[in-house]
Amino acid sequence: MKSRGESLIYLYCVSAEKPKLNEAEGLVDNVCFISYQGLYPVFSRVSPDEFSEKNLKKNLADLEWIKTKACNHEKVIEAVIKNSCLPRARRRQACVIPFKLGTLFHSEENLKAMLKKHKGEFKDTLKWLEGKEEWGLKIYCDGDKLKENLIQKDKELLDLDRQISAALPGKAFILKKKKAELLNTIVNKKLNESGQDSFERLRQYSISSGINKLLPKEVTERKDEMILNAVFLINKNKAADLADAVKEIKALYAGWGLSFDCTGPWPPYNFTTIEKA
Repeated sequence: MKSRGESLIYLYCVSAEKPKLNEAEGLVDNVCFISYQGLYPVFSRVSPDEFSEKNLKKNLADLEWIKTKACNHEKVIEAVIKNSCLPRARRRQACVIPFKLGTLFHSEENLKAMLKKHKGEFKDTLKWLEGKEEWGLKIYCDGDKLKENLIQKDKELLDLDRQISAALPGKAFILKKKKAELLNTIVNKKLNESGQDSFERLRQYSISSGINKLLPKEVTERKDEMILNAVFLINKNKAADLADAVKEIKALYAGWGLSFDCTGPWPPYNFTTIEKA
C-alpha cells in the first residue's frame, strides 16, 4: 500500500448513523469512516497501482477481478448496515446510501467537498429510505424446454403438425418452415408476456420498481438465458408478501422452462440516483 499522501479514497457508502466496522475490517484493508455534519461516509484508502484511472480501466476488463472486488464491496456495505453504533435497546439495521464499485476520490478533502455539495440531498434520501429495502427478481429461460412445451400445447402449432402429416412433400416442406417461424414468434410472445406479468405481480408490493439490463451468460455463469432483471423497493414489512407472490408466479409458470431467482434484501443501489461529484 502506498503512503497516505499517495493513496486514493474508495467510497463504499454513506450512513445516517455512526457505523461499527468490526466485520468490515476483516474484508478489506484500511476501512474507516469520518463524521461530516451528521453523515458518515465509509471508505478505504487504496493504491493507485490498482485504482488509478488507467489501472482501474484495465482491471474492469477482468471478470475475475470485478467479481472479487464487487463481492467485497457488497459485503462491506452489508456489514455497515448490520453494525450500527446505536445502543443495544435501539439497535436496528442502519440506513445507507450505497455507491457503485470504483467510486474514488483523490483525497479526504475531495470527499468532504462532495458531501458538502450533496448534504441536503443525502439526508433527504436517507430519510426516504428508512424502513425500506431492495429486492431483485431475475427470470431465466431454458429455450429448448419452453419450445418443447409449446409444441405440445399450442393450438396453432398442433394444427400445423396435422397439416404437415397430411400434406405432400413439397407442401409439407413449406409448412415446416412456417411452423419454425411461428414457433419463434410464439416463444418471444410467451417470454414477453411472462416477464411483464411477473413484473406487474410484484410491482404491486413495491414503493418503486425498475427493470435493469439483461446480463449475458458470461456474467450469470448459467446455461439458460436471462429474460428479466427487475428490482423492487419495498417496505420491510412487505417482504413476506413479496415472497408469497414469487411462489405463486413459480407455480403459475411451472413446466415452461422458466427459473425464478428472487434475492434480497439488498442495499438500495437502484433507487439512489446520487452520483459522485
